[in-house]
Amino acid sequence: MSGAESKPESMAVSSPNPDTVQEFLPISAAPAAPAAKPSKSKKLTLIPLIFLIYFEVAGGPFGEEPAVQAAGPLLAILGFLIFPFIWSVPEALITAELSTAFPGNGGFVIWADKAFGPFFGSLMGTWKFFSGVVNVAAFPVLCMDYLDKLFPVFSSGLPRKLALICFTLVFSFLNYTGLVIVGYTAVALGVISLLPFIIMSAIAIPKIRPHRWGSLGQKGVKRNWNLYFNTLFWNLNFWDSVSVLAGEVEKPQKTFPQSLFAAVILTCSAYLIPLFAMTGSIDVDQKKWEQGFFATAAAIVSGKWLQIWIEIGAVLSSIGLFEAQLSSCAYQLVGMADLSYLPRIFARRSKWFNTPWLGILLSTVITIGASFLDFQVIVASANFLYSLGMLLEFASFLWLRRKMPRLKRPYRVPMRLPGLIVMCLIPSAFLIFIMVIATKIVFFVSGLMTVFGIGWYFLMKYCKKKKWFDSRYEVQDYEQE
Repeated sequence: MSGAESKPESMAVSSPNPDTVQEFLPISAAPAAPAAKPSKSKKLTLIPLIFLIYFEVAGGPFGEEPAVQAAGPLLAILGFLIFPFIWSVPEALITAELSTAFPGNGGFVIWADKAFGPFFGSLMGTWKFFSGVVNVAAFPVLCMDYLDKLFPVFSSGLPRKLALICFTLVFSFLNYTGLVIVGYTAVALGVISLLPFIIMSAIAIPKIRPHRWGSLGQKGVKRNWNLYFNTLFWNLNFWDSVSVLAGEVEKPQKTFPQSLFAAVILTCSAYLIPLFAMTGSIDVDQKKWEQGFFATAAAIVSGKWLQIWIEIGAVLSSIGLFEAQLSSCAYQLVGMADLSYLPRIFARRSKWFNTPWLGILLSTVITIGASFLDFQVIVASANFLYSLGMLLEFASFLWLRRKMPRLKRPYRVPMRLPGLIVMCLIPSAFLIFIMVIATKIVFFVSGLMTVFGIGWYFLMKYCKKKKWFDSRYEVQDYEQE
């Protein structure tokens, strides 16, 4: 690993090259707080991890409606059929391989660090953290968008602002109580929020007219490609976010591939079944397919009772999305502290719940601030920052295959390097496209955060040189094949 100057001198002397028997990585699973006892703390198991991944990525079909509004039923269906294969599956495969090879809470930060050195590891951490917390800010907004259909008082003004703040604070505290609790909460929220869509789709079957699926949209309605692709991307990304929880998972080398495979199937089914059912069974003005339209569609095919259930399900889904992604943001900071990209205080954990309290607090504060931005700006900014991080992640994955061919990989994507390059090039082209069509405000926000990330790296480097705070680098060895 380059950048040995940021590690203790003994590490710089003993740091091995890629062809030696062992490779050293930060111990992310071990909390810095003396009161915490990780050997006795509970770990995430398969089912809770599946639903955490599900909520990291989707949380149900809530939010896919604008794809129909932007491009019509046919292109919306094709998007959610094809996009998982060119984007979700490659990202999930990469996450499975690298999370089992480097099972620490740094996740993608470790991957970039090991591939290209500490500068790129730190920059990866900045991009992914800010994209994560900006993305988390969308879920209180989504929750309010559904709640104001039941309680119009939350549609605007002070009541809406207070509700956004209360939502964020209350469910941040749930995150503080422990990742295992969050995992089992995700299971319950996932089942309850998906059930009304299963019922709605079943009721819609007799009303389906297959010719409606072939519609390219209404005449006179211009396609909004920016909205279309951002909707697809936002609803099917963040598969790698779970990698920063690897240190909290029981038997990650076995559990991660299984959970990612199951989550891909669950997520794609949750999007496609209601989309086929509703686009085939109802014929409404294309412009009505806005955020939250599925609740209206439920009233059309069944009645008010199902509409209310879906609106309640949307609120529950927003809670699950918020919990899962806030967890990833907080535990990412633990991994970055273990890599000495942040002061060691960020790795300290609550003596009551063994959770990273400072990471949760910082993520919560940023989320509250971002939640008052325009929803489309939130989505587009999160997508842009995430795209930057994913381009670096694809490069790290490919370079690690070449740089560390003997690294032990409990799960290995069954392709040689040329095939892996092709697998990564297709989604990379899409990432570049998403960035090119971004608006000026998105470029400004993303550029500002990137400049901050670069400045932070050099500030931390200077602080470590001056020894202004504890930046001990804790390591764990991983065998190679």
